[in-house]
Amino acid sequence: MAKVGLVALIDMDGTLCDYQGALMRDLETFGGPPIRRWVATTTAHRGCARETVIRRQPGWWRSLPRLQLGFDVLAELQALRFEIHVLTKGPVGTPSAWTEKLEWCQQHLPGVPVTITMDKGLVYGKVLVDDWPPYVERWLEWRPRGLVILPAQPWNVGFSHPNAIRYDGHNLGEIRAALRRLCELE
Repeated sequence: MAKVGLVALIDMDGTLCDYQGALMRDLETFGGPPIRRWVATTTAHRGCARETVIRRQPGWWRSLPRLQLGFDVLAELQALRFEIHVLTKGPVGTPSAWTEKLEWCQQHLPGVPVTITMDKGLVYGKVLVDDWPPYVERWLEWRPRGLVILPAQPWNVGFSHPNAIRYDGHNLGEIRAALRRLCELE
Protein backbone atom coordinates (compact mmCIF):
# COMPACT_ATOMS: atom_id res chain seq x y z
CA MET A 1 0.00 0.00 0.00
CA ALA A 2 1.26 3.47 -0.89
CA LYS A 3 2.18 6.02 1.75
CA VAL A 4 -0.30 8.89 2.00
CA GLY A 5 1.04 12.10 0.44
CA LEU A 6 4.01 10.49 -1.31
CA VAL A 7 2.88 10.99 -4.89
CA ALA A 8 5.39 10.33 -7.66
CA LEU A 9 4.63 11.44 -11.20
CA ILE A 10 6.40 9.60 -13.99
CA ASP A 11 6.55 10.68 -17.62
CA MET A 12 6.15 8.39 -20.61
CA ASP A 13 8.05 9.62 -23.70
CA GLY A 14 11.80 9.55 -23.09
CA THR A 15 11.26 8.20 -19.58
CA LEU A 16 9.18 5.00 -19.61
CA CYS A 17 8.97 4.70 -23.42
CA ASP A 18 11.68 4.93 -26.06
CA TYR A 19 9.83 7.53 -28.12
CA GLN A 20 13.05 8.88 -29.63
CA GLY A 21 14.43 5.49 -30.64
CA ALA A 22 11.13 4.50 -32.28
CA LEU A 23 10.87 7.82 -34.08
CA MET A 24 14.44 7.67 -35.40
CA ARG A 25 13.93 4.05 -36.54
CA ASP A 26 10.77 4.99 -38.41
CA LEU A 27 12.20 8.21 -39.87
CA GLU A 28 15.00 6.16 -41.44
CA THR A 29 12.44 4.08 -43.34
CA PHE A 30 11.32 7.22 -45.21
CA GLY A 31 14.68 7.62 -46.94
CA GLY A 32 15.76 11.08 -48.02
CA PRO A 33 18.56 13.04 -46.37
CA PRO A 34 19.98 11.44 -43.22
CA ILE A 35 18.61 12.77 -39.97
CA ARG A 36 21.03 13.12 -37.10
CA ARG A 37 19.68 11.62 -33.88
CA TRP A 38 19.61 14.91 -31.96
CA VAL A 39 17.61 16.79 -34.60
CA ALA A 40 14.34 15.10 -33.75
CA THR A 41 14.65 16.19 -30.13
CA THR A 42 14.44 19.89 -30.87
CA THR A 43 11.15 21.74 -30.78
CA ALA A 44 12.04 23.33 -34.12
CA HIS A 45 12.00 19.88 -35.70
CA ARG A 46 8.60 18.97 -34.28
CA GLY A 47 5.95 19.02 -36.94
CA CYS A 48 8.08 18.01 -39.93
CA ALA A 49 5.94 16.11 -42.40
CA ARG A 50 7.70 12.76 -41.92
CA GLU A 51 7.40 12.90 -38.15
CA THR A 52 3.73 13.86 -38.37
CA VAL A 53 2.97 10.91 -40.65
CA ILE A 54 4.77 8.52 -38.29
CA ARG A 55 3.13 9.83 -35.12
CA ARG A 56 -0.34 9.55 -36.69
CA GLN A 57 0.02 5.89 -37.68
CA PRO A 58 -2.57 3.82 -35.84
CA GLY A 59 -0.88 1.89 -33.05
CA TRP A 60 2.40 3.82 -33.15
CA TRP A 61 2.14 5.25 -29.61
CA ARG A 62 0.67 2.03 -28.24
CA SER A 63 3.66 0.02 -29.50
CA LEU A 64 6.48 2.21 -28.15
CA PRO A 65 9.22 0.08 -26.56
CA ARG A 66 9.95 0.29 -22.84
CA LEU A 67 12.92 2.36 -21.68
CA GLN A 68 14.89 0.69 -18.89
CA LEU A 69 16.09 3.89 -17.17
CA GLY A 70 12.50 4.89 -16.40
CA PHE A 71 11.61 1.43 -15.17
CA ASP A 72 14.65 1.44 -12.87
CA VAL A 73 13.38 4.59 -11.18
CA LEU A 74 9.81 3.25 -11.14
CA ALA A 75 11.01 0.15 -9.26
CA GLU A 76 12.70 2.32 -6.61
CA LEU A 77 9.55 4.41 -6.19
CA GLN A 78 7.44 1.28 -5.82
CA ALA A 79 9.87 -0.24 -3.30
CA LEU A 80 9.55 2.88 -1.16
CA ARG A 81 5.75 2.71 -1.49
CA PHE A 82 5.23 5.96 -3.38
CA GLU A 83 1.81 6.43 -4.93
CA ILE A 84 2.68 6.24 -8.64
CA HIS A 85 0.88 8.26 -11.32
CA VAL A 86 1.84 8.45 -14.98
CA LEU A 87 1.95 12.08 -16.11
CA THR A 88 2.28 12.61 -19.85
CA LYS A 89 1.74 15.48 -22.24
CA GLY A 90 -0.92 14.97 -24.87
CA PRO A 91 0.29 15.93 -28.35
CA VAL A 92 -1.98 18.65 -29.74
CA GLY A 93 -1.77 17.53 -33.37
CA THR A 94 -2.28 13.84 -32.67
CA PRO A 95 -5.45 13.30 -30.63
CA SER A 96 -5.30 9.52 -31.20
CA ALA A 97 -2.05 9.51 -29.21
CA TRP A 98 -4.03 10.35 -26.07
CA THR A 99 -5.93 7.07 -26.32
CA GLU A 100 -2.87 5.05 -27.30
CA LYS A 101 -0.81 6.45 -24.41
CA LEU A 102 -3.52 5.28 -22.02
CA GLU A 103 -3.57 1.86 -23.70
CA TRP A 104 0.23 1.62 -23.40
CA CYS A 105 -0.01 2.30 -19.67
CA GLN A 106 -2.81 -0.21 -19.22
CA GLN A 107 -0.62 -2.85 -20.88
CA HIS A 108 2.71 -2.05 -19.18
CA LEU A 109 1.54 -0.53 -15.86
CA PRO A 110 -1.86 -2.05 -15.06
CA GLY A 111 -3.69 -0.24 -12.30
CA VAL A 112 -1.46 2.86 -12.34
CA PRO A 113 -3.51 6.07 -12.73
CA VAL A 114 -2.74 8.12 -15.86
CA THR A 115 -3.02 11.88 -16.32
CA ILE A 116 -2.69 13.26 -19.83
CA THR A 117 -2.28 17.02 -19.70
CA MET A 118 -1.18 20.07 -21.64
CA ASP A 119 0.64 21.55 -18.62
CA LYS A 120 2.57 19.27 -16.26
CA GLY A 121 3.24 22.20 -13.93
CA LEU A 122 -0.36 22.07 -12.74
CA VAL A 123 -0.18 18.50 -11.42
CA TYR A 124 0.70 17.79 -7.78
CA GLY A 125 3.38 15.37 -6.72
CA LYS A 126 6.42 15.14 -4.41
CA VAL A 127 8.54 13.63 -7.19
CA LEU A 128 8.59 14.13 -10.93
CA VAL A 129 10.47 11.71 -13.18
CA ASP A 130 10.81 13.41 -16.57
CA ASP A 131 13.48 13.76 -19.24
CA TRP A 132 12.45 17.11 -20.76
CA PRO A 133 13.98 20.18 -19.00
CA PRO A 134 11.23 22.68 -19.96
CA TYR A 135 8.60 20.45 -18.28
CA VAL A 136 10.87 19.99 -15.27
CA GLU A 137 11.37 23.74 -14.90
CA ARG A 138 7.64 24.42 -15.20
CA TRP A 139 6.83 21.80 -12.56
CA LEU A 140 9.51 23.10 -10.17
CA GLU A 141 8.09 26.64 -10.40
CA TRP A 142 5.16 25.44 -8.29
CA ARG A 143 7.02 22.83 -6.23
CA PRO A 144 10.19 24.43 -4.87
CA ARG A 145 10.70 21.47 -2.49
CA GLY A 146 9.88 18.83 -5.08
CA LEU A 147 12.43 16.30 -6.30
CA VAL A 148 13.02 15.69 -10.00
CA ILE A 149 14.76 12.68 -11.50
CA LEU A 150 15.78 13.05 -15.14
CA PRO A 151 16.49 9.82 -17.02
CA ALA A 152 19.63 10.63 -19.03
CA GLN A 153 18.94 11.78 -22.56
CA PRO A 154 21.07 13.84 -24.95
CA TRP A 155 18.70 16.81 -24.56
CA ASN A 156 19.12 17.03 -20.77
CA VAL A 157 22.93 16.86 -20.66
CA GLY A 158 24.08 19.84 -18.60
CA PHE A 159 20.67 20.54 -17.05
CA SER A 160 21.19 21.60 -13.48
CA HIS A 161 18.87 22.43 -10.61
CA PRO A 162 19.41 21.90 -6.87
CA ASN A 163 16.30 19.67 -6.73
CA ALA A 164 17.12 17.59 -9.81
CA ILE A 165 19.21 14.46 -10.28
CA ARG A 166 20.08 13.07 -13.69
CA TYR A 167 19.91 9.27 -13.69
CA ASP A 168 22.28 7.61 -16.15
CA GLY A 169 21.92 3.97 -15.10
CA HIS A 170 25.00 4.06 -12.85
CA ASN A 171 23.84 6.27 -9.97
CA LEU A 172 20.85 4.36 -8.64
CA GLY A 173 22.28 4.64 -5.11
CA GLU A 174 22.10 8.43 -5.35
CA ILE A 175 18.48 8.21 -6.55
CA ARG A 176 17.58 5.78 -3.76
CA ALA A 177 19.17 8.02 -1.10
CA ALA A 178 17.33 11.13 -2.33
CA LEU A 179 14.01 9.28 -2.35
CA ARG A 180 14.60 7.91 1.16
CA ARG A 181 15.38 11.42 2.45
CA LEU A 182 12.08 12.58 0.99
CA CYS A 183 10.26 9.68 2.69
CA GLU A 184 11.78 10.63 6.04
CA LEU A 185 10.28 14.11 5.77
CA GLU A 186 6.78 12.65 5.61
